[in-house]
Amino acid sequence: MKAVILAGGKGTRLSSALPNLPKPMAPVGGVPVLEHQIRLLKTYGIQDIIIITGFEATVIENYFKRGESFGVAIRYYREPQPLGTTGGIKEIASFLKEDFIVLYGDVMVNMDLQRLINFHLNQGSDCTLVLHANDHPFDSDLVEIDETCQIVNFHPKPHALGSYHKNLVNAGIYVISPKVLPYIQQRVAADFGRDLFPRLVHKVKMYGYVTAEYLKDIGTPERLQEVNRDKERGIIDQQHRKNKRPAIFLDRDGIINREVGLLHNINDFELQPDAASAIKKINESGYLTIVVTNQSVVARNLCSKTELETIHNKMETLLGNQRAKLDAIYYCPHHPDAGYPGENAAYKIDCSCR
Repeated sequence: MKAVILAGGKGTRLSSALPNLPKPMAPVGGVPVLEHQIRLLKTYGIQDIIIITGFEATVIENYFKRGESFGVAIRYYREPQPLGTTGGIKEIASFLKEDFIVLYGDVMVNMDLQRLINFHLNQGSDCTLVLHANDHPFDSDLVEIDETCQIVNFHPKPHALGSYHKNLVNAGIYVISPKVLPYIQQRVAADFGRDLFPRLVHKVKMYGYVTAEYLKDIGTPERLQEVNRDKERGIIDQQHRKNKRPAIFLDRDGIINREVGLLHNINDFELQPDAASAIKKINESGYLTIVVTNQSVVARNLCSKTELETIHNKMETLLGNQRAKLDAIYYCPHHPDAGYPGENAAYKIDCSCR
């Protein structure tokens, strides 16, 4: 499988910290982010790499050359003008005859790429996006998936005021079939998340691969500093799937949100005053943050599963607005006592959830 790394952006927000340096060359632990990516690809046997360059292209090309010293083969396509995240892919389409992996060059990543590829193949996917929760969903492209992980909608930034979405962020890593390439326009600047993917969602098979492994963009000086701190503390290495992770499990009602008896109306959901700051501290510790909650309101027919998940979307949105995130939410919609008027009989069962 080939890899394409998008490394052409100027990195305007990062330019104050790294003038005249391409964003993918920003150092993490003294090594460019792009080098971390190339070494990760090689670990998983992906050695045929195309790097799409633009701003200060010679800095990248002179550093990596043809890739021999890194144990890979590197080719370059230098954009004559900025073409967004999709345009350069179209220009090299003749080299992409089989499924290929795409990485944004400004993402520090440490994840099991083989597991991602296996998921893509097993699902019969034409386009698989790596998704994760982050601590700034308010300025991120968000993705909506169903219970099978098939993508059903996209919510590009900026998000409408008062809208609530699950904190599932497009991490900037994809596995793509050549079937997608005809949908990319030649020599037209466009963005995967904002322009292409929303048009494809009902035309090709698209799936989301959800992971809590290490994925952070270094697009601002603050985020670059944070990633370097994570490197120093060993968090980047620890968060690979091969390593066991400690976790803290939280109940929902009375812990994250104010206690409301049988809460089923989204307007009644309010965060506890210190919930976001407490969860942010857990996030910073490297522990996974997981919510487990009994929600018999579905079995009682006070709300549907869809309405309950909308309440959880509000919870994730409010937490994200304060830079806190949840790695997973698990809930039990059942109740063992059946035979009451108006109940949702399908969920009045003695389940194994609890």
